[in-house]
Amino acid sequence: MTVQTLPRTDTATAADWWRGAAIYQIYPRSFADANGDGVGDLAGITAHLDYVASLGVDAIWLSPFYTSPMADFGYDIADYCDVDPIFGTLADFDALVARAHALGLKVIVDQVYAHTSDQHAWFAESRSDRHNPRADWFVWADAKPEGSPPNNWQSVFGGPAWTWDARRGQYYMHNFLNSQPQLNCHNPDVQDALLDVARFWLDRGVDGFRVDAINFSMHDPALTDNPPAPTGNGVRTRSFDFQLHVHNQSHPDIPLFLERLRGVLDDYGATFTVAEVGGADSERERKAFTAPGRLDSSYGFDFLYASALTPRVVAEAVEAWPDTPGIGWPSWAFENHDAPRAVSRWAGDRDAHAFAAMKLLLLACLRGTIILYYGEELGLTQVDVPFERLQDPEAIANWPLTLSRDGARTPMPWRGDAPGFGFSTADPWLPTGPDHGALAVDRQESDDASLLNLTRRLLKLRHASDALMLGDMTILTASDDVLVFERRAPGEVLRCAFNFGTQSVDLAPEGKDRWHIVDRVGTVDGWNLTGPAGLIARESA
Repeated sequence: MTVQTLPRTDTATAADWWRGAAIYQIYPRSFADANGDGVGDLAGITAHLDYVASLGVDAIWLSPFYTSPMADFGYDIADYCDVDPIFGTLADFDALVARAHALGLKVIVDQVYAHTSDQHAWFAESRSDRHNPRADWFVWADAKPEGSPPNNWQSVFGGPAWTWDARRGQYYMHNFLNSQPQLNCHNPDVQDALLDVARFWLDRGVDGFRVDAINFSMHDPALTDNPPAPTGNGVRTRSFDFQLHVHNQSHPDIPLFLERLRGVLDDYGATFTVAEVGGADSERERKAFTAPGRLDSSYGFDFLYASALTPRVVAEAVEAWPDTPGIGWPSWAFENHDAPRAVSRWAGDRDAHAFAAMKLLLLACLRGTIILYYGEELGLTQVDVPFERLQDPEAIANWPLTLSRDGARTPMPWRGDAPGFGFSTADPWLPTGPDHGALAVDRQESDDASLLNLTRRLLKLRHASDALMLGDMTILTASDDVLVFERRAPGEVLRCAFNFGTQSVDLAPEGKDRWHIVDRVGTVDGWNLTGPAGLIARESA
């Protein structure tokens, strides 16, 4: 259909480019392989930035590409200020930034402040003895009298959050893999070093950061035992699930470090930083982390770990972030590298293409900054990676009960009839999805009804509208299958209506003649929607 462009005034300042923006997350191992080794790299990303820009996004977010032994595929960093050879060089990174900026794209990179790799030089020095200059840069503790770990804390990936180190004769803490020792971010010297890392990348031209697992960055120095979690109905696949995580993370001094980080960012002008915050108390922490003088935005796992996308799930998430003083700016993601592909999680018995289209329209209509995961614009499905090809350490450790994150990290399909779907000339590091060839970029480029072209259309629509980019949001209906809300800005009122079910629903408002439908997805006849379907309408002045 023809998009009716909505008039938009330029009310956002250059420094606030991120308000309402669309960010495209790229997982470097899986986006494009330029050197034919089966693993994606920075040069491959640079070669495809024209495609990314064509989507209409404002920025790219690069998952880690730093020097790493790859035990957790880059989130175990051995050198914060260099590129792992598998991805290229610092010169390749500089070329990527230059090309992105030439195309009008901002560049966001990950910062991992909670832990390093056990191969980082800082940890090598820290573990050498108890009296070296970095002896207190990581979390060390003596054994209990009988030799057991200092307390009952458990790792996210399973087992105790402590590993014995004979060189120091102490245990070191790790919230994740035992090869990811916990940084002692209470130590001002550690904070100074991390802020220097931020300056290094800002000096290279990045436009901000996505801060990984920031609520894991500080612990209770008293090492108080965590209390047991209430017994629930869900299956506990990890020892981590048996505790309430009130002492191993989420220390009240974390926001004070974020204020120091904000000061560095302000020194560099118009930058953007979004925090990843998960866990049972994430809403409170997200608001604390985005209070004035701290970070710009945050996102949690409201949608990423939701087993179903329902009107009530959406309403509960967005109503927690009203447009009122003191409440931070939210960011939203339906997919990322840690969660299964949304179409596979949520479509169920519904038409997958129609559901994916409705999901894209919904994301484009939400108040906040939105994040698209590579391939989401194609409707990529979760890949069932066989055990013998698993790479994900969490999935391997907890197989078969923990769903592999590898299934959402598979190669980007560029050409449907090419080996590896055009990702690489070599066997890719993860298998491609058997249905991904039909969803490849070249198959969708020429199809006006494709999800790829719908993404372009919807992002164009979003950017043309003050109400969608910056306006407030009011939920009008959130029932079992129906979601209706309004987005408002001065001089513009939009109504967004969605049918998540499969039956026909009439969602016409009172005085419907005042409303003009400007876009729609799915089976829509006027205001009658046969789900999955959605529409957006503008109220006449």
